[in-house]
Amino acid sequence: MSDLLLALFFIGFTFAAYFLMNLLYIRFHFSFLMPALTATFIIVLFLLMTGTSYETYMTGGQWIDSFMGPAVVALAIPLYKQRKLLFDNLVPVLSGILVGVVIGMASGITLAKLFGFSRTLILSLLPKSITTPVAMEVTEQLGGIPSLAAVFVMIAGFSGIIVGPAFLKLLRIETPIGIGMGLGASAHGIGTAKALEYGAQEASVSSVAMSLSAVIGSFLAPVFVWIFFL
Repeated sequence: MSDLLLALFFIGFTFAAYFLMNLLYIRFHFSFLMPALTATFIIVLFLLMTGTSYETYMTGGQWIDSFMGPAVVALAIPLYKQRKLLFDNLVPVLSGILVGVVIGMASGITLAKLFGFSRTLILSLLPKSITTPVAMEVTEQLGGIPSLAAVFVMIAGFSGIIVGPAFLKLLRIETPIGIGMGLGASAHGIGTAKALEYGAQEASVSSVAMSLSAVIGSFLAPVFVWIFFL
């Protein structure tokens, strides 16, 4: 099969998997049925069952991946629309994001060391609480494995959208700022998609939390390495 046909097949397969899983999510609306999670599971299962390599899949997947940048930039639209809400609550937003990044990194690296993980594995795990492109770059600079860092980020994101709404209800967090910061700081991009289901304000705060978590995490990651390894 030519590269063009392979690319078209995997593009179509990916869209079909997401579309069908999105219909399932709309029907039942359980967090663990988020299409980003279930569609990913279906694609991985298909690749394993057919013995298809990741490189082969990416002949088509790379075209879908190229839209990640514009999708992230598009988050500026709800951010701009809700700018007054954010500026009026600048201190709690910034302090909440900072606490979220610190706890996310500190808990991850502490548990990893307790379980005897290797240095390379810990360095790949450290930036799990920041968005994938930034986490991969940070991991590479620290000496970890970028592809493994992407996996940890996905696990953190999926975990955040599955258990996050339950925690929000348990703790009775109902404000747009609280919901947005919680989902954005813990589950980054996919958390922002979940926040959009709550409303435009929640999505705006979540996009801010995701972006600032990446910036703050980029500065704090070397500090954590210095504290724990030097």
